[in-house]
Amino acid sequence: MDSNTLLEITREFDAPLYVYDANKIESQFNRLNNAFSGVGKLRLNYAAKALSNIAVLRLMNKLGAGLDTVSIQEVKLGLMAGFQPESIIFTPNGVSLEEIEEAAALGVQINIDNLSILEQFGNKFPNIPVCIRINPHVMAGGNSNISVGHIDSKFGISIHQIPHLLRIVELTNMNINGIHMHTGSDILDIDVFLYASEILFETAKNFKNLEFIDFGSGFKVPYKAGDIETNIEELGKKLTTRFNQFCEEYGKELTLAFEPGKFLVSEAGYFLAKVNVVKQTTSTVFASVDSGFNHLIRPMLYGSNHEISNISNPKGRERYYSVVGYICETDTFGSNRRINEISEGDILCFKNAGAYCFTMASNYNSRYRPAEVLWYNGKAHLIRKRETFDDILHNQVDVQELFDKSTPKAIVK
Repeated sequence: MDSNTLLEITREFDAPLYVYDANKIESQFNRLNNAFSGVGKLRLNYAAKALSNIAVLRLMNKLGAGLDTVSIQEVKLGLMAGFQPESIIFTPNGVSLEEIEEAAALGVQINIDNLSILEQFGNKFPNIPVCIRINPHVMAGGNSNISVGHIDSKFGISIHQIPHLLRIVELTNMNINGIHMHTGSDILDIDVFLYASEILFETAKNFKNLEFIDFGSGFKVPYKAGDIETNIEELGKKLTTRFNQFCEEYGKELTLAFEPGKFLVSEAGYFLAKVNVVKQTTSTVFASVDSGFNHLIRPMLYGSNHEISNISNPKGRERYYSVVGYICETDTFGSNRRINEISEGDILCFKNAGAYCFTMASNYNSRYRPAEVLWYNGKAHLIRKRETFDDILHNQVDVQELFDKSTPKAIVK
């Protein structure tokens, strides 16, 4: 999207504001589809946790995606957005058996990642098809917080526990219809991903009734000009060849599944914030905006680099700024960034704000969460209202009567 369009949208809906470009989401979806066009059966399950606004879920459903969910709430959102139960996979971690039972009752695909729940579920519901999440013990991902396939990860059933897993399946007579892994986010080394895939293929040979193999996702997107990213086309070519070969060996055409989240929506998102103060100190020029890590926590949490531009002054001379927020503690979006000269009142644009930005937003410091807008068919559509003070109070219970009672005075003798 161009700067003028973003400025017009900001003038209409005010800042701070999240804007999502539906055209970019569709082009990313098509790119991934095309990269794996050589696979007979391909299913792209959008990872709802990246951006779960129901309008975006409806868009994904229209494009033909399935849905990857990690909570019963995301399952229900998916059903409300029009996804058929069989196109939703439920891949939680550390949840209760009751939550998994609730999801199963809704008819979605269950994906279990620990032996305890697997055994309990198999004893109660041996006829419900189950996918198993494997931990391949492969370290992948751009940050330790988003690397989930290594040996110390809480996710998945260890490949060293396969004998125990098989014993549970045999004793409960469970129907295992899928095998799954997810090594982490921001994957760059395709060979590491393919190595982990070989572990998954080897594990799959233990199960005779598979319908699909799910390779997770974690594809890296570029965060700035010239940034490196996962070569989807190369991965598509190499994994397609190996997957088709495995299907021949297995004796059945299986579905190849992925769970892209960030890959589909990250670059489609823009976060717009207004500059409140330009503050010169002895060593730094701060541009303080009307937002903070309550709206965009990724730089503070992951050290992520979101490109920041001044769309109010795109031709101004570049100067160095540290862009900070209004949260009452260290709250930095970027340090010593070269940005076109900033004045108070300017609108700054943060790119790659589609994934894990609004979904990780909070009311910290009792601040409101911003509105969300979807740019679709050349028009801006409001898909979430900006919060108000009533929203802050909505679920609070005022127990004023506890403090209105008069306190007996002490008697002094």
